[in-house]
This record gives sequence, C-alpha cells and structure tokens, in this order.
Amino acid sequence: MLIQKATITSITRPVDNESGVSHLVEYMIISGIIVLLLVIMVPMVNEAFIRGPTDYLTGHAYTDIGNGVSTRIVDLFAIIPYGNNATITTKFDLPDDVAGRDYWIDIEPGPPEKPLDDRIVISGRSGISSTISLAGIGETIGAEGNTTAAGLNTIEYRS
Repeated sequence: MLIQKATITSITRPVDNESGVSHLVEYMIISGIIVLLLVIMVPMVNEAFIRGPTDYLTGHAYTDIGNGVSTRIVDLFAIIPYGNNATITTKFDLPDDVAGRDYWIDIEPGPPEKPLDDRIVISGRSGISSTISLAGIGETIGAEGNTTAAGLNTIEYRS
C-alpha cells in the first residue's frame, strides 16, 4: 500500500515596515514639487495672460482712436470756407476707457525737422502711447489742444 503524504509549505514574506513610510514620503515630495511650481507660476500668470494682452490691446486701441480723431480733423478741414470768416464746431464721442484704463489725447507740434507736421499723441497711466500724424494739416491751418475720453469732445475752427 502506498501512502501519500501531503506536505504543505508556506512561504512567508518578511514584514516590510518601511513600505507605508516610503509611500508617504513619495507623496510629500511630489506635493512639495507641485506647490513649488505653483508658487513660481502664479506671479508669471499675471504678466503672461493678463498684462501682456491688455497692453497689446491698449496700443492698438490708441492707434484706432488717434486715426479717428485725425479723420475728424481732416473732415473739418475739408469744409472750411476759405476767404470767409467762420466758426465751425463739431462734437464727437470717444470710448470712455480702453481695457479699463483712462487716457488723454494731445495735439503736439511735429519733430524738430518738421515742426509744422502736427501729430496726435494718445497716452495713459500705463506708459503706453501712440503717435499719429495729422496728415499735413499743421502745414496749412495748424491744430492744437487736448482732451480726455470723458464726455463729448469738441473740435472747433475759427477764422
């Protein structure tokens, strides 16, 4: 008679007391790196996603506003009755602000090499400005003045 014995062997793994700690340390290191990146990125977000595009928009808006003012002055120049005394007044509206910032408009004489070539300078507190030529109007009649964006603005011709 054959007798078979069943043998049971058990392999026990040694208890790893450090596995719980190593996972915790791993999560703390990863969390620390993520917080460090967040601290570095937050100040850059304002510059890259808010201030940069706002300044870009402001510069283009100033150029558009300056071209509009120049066009209005040239249109007034086109209807001046030469040889007759006249007073012509026109009112126009400008945007109250550009990207939430106020601005002002000055008509200044041209550079030293062309002092009669008047130009429109639009600027604001942000340090951004735009300069637009008055298309030779300064050579014949001259223009001067300044305004802000608040309310209606007036262009007046007196001879």
